[in-house]
Amino acid sequence: WCTADIGWVTGHSYIVYGPLAFGATGLMFEGVPTYPHPDRFWDIVERYQVNIFYTAPTALRSIMREGDEWPSKHDLSSLRVLGSVGEPINPEAWMWYYNVIGKSRCPIVDTWWQTETGGILITPLPGAVPLKPGSATLPFPGIEPVVLREDGSVAEVNEGGYLAIKRPWPGLMRRVYGEPERFKNTYFIQFPGVYNTGDAARVDEDGYYWLLGRIDDVINVSGHRLGTAEI
Repeated sequence: WCTADIGWVTGHSYIVYGPLAFGATGLMFEGVPTYPHPDRFWDIVERYQVNIFYTAPTALRSIMREGDEWPSKHDLSSLRVLGSVGEPINPEAWMWYYNVIGKSRCPIVDTWWQTETGGILITPLPGAVPLKPGSATLPFPGIEPVVLREDGSVAEVNEGGYLAIKRPWPGLMRRVYGEPERFKNTYFIQFPGVYNTGDAARVDEDGYYWLLGRIDDVINVSGHRLGTAEI
C-alpha cells in the first residue's frame, strides 16, 4: 500500500502501473492519515492485511506526535516491509517506524529517487543489506553515485556535498518538454559529464549514503518539490 498522492511519481508508479504490471494487489485511499482518527493508517493495515507499506517521513512524524497508543490498538502482524520515500527520514522517525509499527521485525526500505530518475536509485535490499537508521544505504546495481564539492572534486568520507550520478541508467529523463537548454543547464552544466541531482548527501565509512536535503532553491514538502519562485 503506497499512501502517496496519485499525481506524484511515487503515487502513479506504486499505485497504478507498478502493481498492475506485476499482478500485485494494491490499495488506494482518500483523505489524510489523521482524520477522522490518528489511527486511520493502522486501521486500514489491519482491515485489509497490508503486507508492504510505503509512505513519507512527514506522514510518520505527524502520526508519531499522536502517541503510540493508536497503532497499539491494531494487529499489524501482516506487515513484512516498511518503506519510506520523498525526503530524508530522521533517525527518531526511523526507530519509531521500526519498533512501534514493524515490531522490530520489518526492514525499513528508505528509498532515494526523483521524478527525473524514473525509479529508485539508492535503497537497501530488504533482508540483504544491514540497515542504519536515517540512511538510504547503498545504490542499486549499476548505479554509480558520487558526492562532489562545489569545484567538482570528490568529497571525503562524511563530508557533505552535491549528490551526482556518474553513469546513465534506463529510467533517466531525456529532456524538459520544449526546453532542451533548460534540461542541460539544470542537470549537466555545473558538473560536466554527470547528472546533478540538486540534493545534498554524504557517504560514511561503510559507503552508506545519507541524504541531507536540497542544495538548490527548491523546497521539499513531504516529497513534493516547490520552487521558491512559484511561492
